[in-house]
Amino acid sequence: MVGDDGAIGVQSRIPRVMPNDLLDPRVSVQLLTGAMLAILFLQSGIDKVVDFAGNLAWLEGHFAKSPLKGQIKAMLVVVTVTEIAAGALCAAGTLRLALAGDSQWAVVGAQLATLNIVMLFFGQRLAKDYAGAASLVPYFILCAGGVLVLAA
Repeated sequence: MVGDDGAIGVQSRIPRVMPNDLLDPRVSVQLLTGAMLAILFLQSGIDKVVDFAGNLAWLEGHFAKSPLKGQIKAMLVVVTVTEIAAGALCAAGTLRLALAGDSQWAVVGAQLATLNIVMLFFGQRLAKDYAGAASLVPYFILCAGGVLVLAA
């Protein structure tokens, strides 16, 4: 028995992606969305790891008069882990989409990215930084739209 992938006796369950498939508008938008989210969240998360003390000091001042003032270090750790996980899943998912046609990891990464933006939005609103909260809306639209695009 010859499988779909040409292997004798074995049928591959991983779809093969052909180069012209990558030029399909839907697939190219999925790949670029996944790449954009991977870059955005990996850079942001890595920056928080590299300059944890600086980020913590800035956040302590930013949230000094908010109900969250005693939870800043824990929140920074949660946001950092979420950003890195979202970025890594988007990066791995984009690669998997390009090589195997499967976007599941990228979808989960985009969902985690959307959750991360909601957490940041919540913090900005509690800190009464309304301009900062408003600046997160385009990122939310990108992330939520990314979920829909990647799941298509």
